[in-house]
Amino acid sequence: MTLPLSSSLIIRGGRVIDPVSDTDSIRDVLIRDGKIEAVSSPNSITRIDGCEIVDASGKVVAPGFIDLHTHLRTPGEEWKEDLKTGSAAAAHGGFTTICAMPNTYPALDNAVVVSTLLHRSVSEASVRIRPIGAITQARKGSELSPMHELADSGAVAFSDDGDPVMSSHLMRQALLYSSDLNLPLINHAEDREMSPHWDMNDGYSAYRLGLIGLPSASETSMIARDLDLLRITDGRLHIPHVSTAESVELIRRAKEAGLKVTAEVTPHHLVLTEEWVYGQGGEVPKAISEWAYDTNAKMAPPLRSQQDCEALQNGLEEGVIDAIATDHAPHSEVDKSCAFSQAANGIIGLETAFALLYDRAKIDIKLLIARLTAGPRSILRDENIGCIKPGADADIVLIDTDAKWRVNSQNLGSKSSNTPLLGMDLKGRVVRTIVSGATVWNAESQGVE
Repeated sequence: MTLPLSSSLIIRGGRVIDPVSDTDSIRDVLIRDGKIEAVSSPNSITRIDGCEIVDASGKVVAPGFIDLHTHLRTPGEEWKEDLKTGSAAAAHGGFTTICAMPNTYPALDNAVVVSTLLHRSVSEASVRIRPIGAITQARKGSELSPMHELADSGAVAFSDDGDPVMSSHLMRQALLYSSDLNLPLINHAEDREMSPHWDMNDGYSAYRLGLIGLPSASETSMIARDLDLLRITDGRLHIPHVSTAESVELIRRAKEAGLKVTAEVTPHHLVLTEEWVYGQGGEVPKAISEWAYDTNAKMAPPLRSQQDCEALQNGLEEGVIDAIATDHAPHSEVDKSCAFSQAANGIIGLETAFALLYDRAKIDIKLLIARLTAGPRSILRDENIGCIKPGADADIVLIDTDAKWRVNSQNLGSKSSNTPLLGMDLKGRVVRTIVSGATVWNAESQGVE
């Protein structure tokens, strides 16, 4: 990532919330040479010549967010997103470290592709990029990728996301490698044999709209299989984009049994329900109109029921679900301007993640920050990020919890705008993002309102 030369910086008078150090109080933070040097009581840090002073009064100061699940479309689909725009979207949303999923062209299945991505990110990205290697070669599910080689090249986890590893034999072997490497395996939780073709969640809304429904058992059966394999391999399993109440219970029982399993949930699965497919902001129309079939509400896994949303929120609060991950999935307008059954799965989410959960889910801000920082930090096992304490990387976000803003394509950093939240007013916004001591996003200087 290319950053301006960092100098000394004092963030003064903000409410510092750092779950790792269990801090929630008014503090000053001193940054020098890209690292956090001190966290002290207000006005106790002596002014340094040439040091920039940032007045954080009335704002929350938090560790930079970490996204375990980002689709950057690079290499191969740069018309949807590239490293510059993807990292800009991350910075706008307060994410200072993002993990790049391997469903690219070519896939991140060998050392050359992974090393090239990391090399390009130094000059093209404004936030820290961490690559996730493919579990199988070309993500075809027939032969394992060279996992040791990928790890040596910088891969922090392994996934064929977008496609599940259907072979139990291959999944078992991959989990054995994950045990040896001590890196998590992230398997897309969907049993394709149960329902090869589907449009949305199986239920009344699908029936009413004439769309093919995907039952929740497709997710839970795959998770159950992977947990059984985890028991006999002692590997590390991370379950992505959990979407059903039954999945939460499976993960709960696995953790109680001492298995090495972690899980994530997306902001949209915590807040949005299957009714968003009607295209009326979650409202259920009396009659089907031209506004129905909002393809921006099509994703994998699909949006589920209100009961599922509530179960996911409970799982997040109880620690059954460790992290919030965006599953930021940019698509071109052509990918979504079509019949619902032909539309691509996925929505963008980096820039709306915090506000959607703070405003609409009413999640306690300390819990929200914990699941965006301490949770993913623990999964990545990187002690230099996701915290505000001396010696750590100076990755910090300033949040104005009272700021109101409207989601529109003009104020998004991403190349894409495929989200059902377009036109929605949200409260709570990241107004400044700092990576290794350098400001990479400042809403005020950009004239953002």
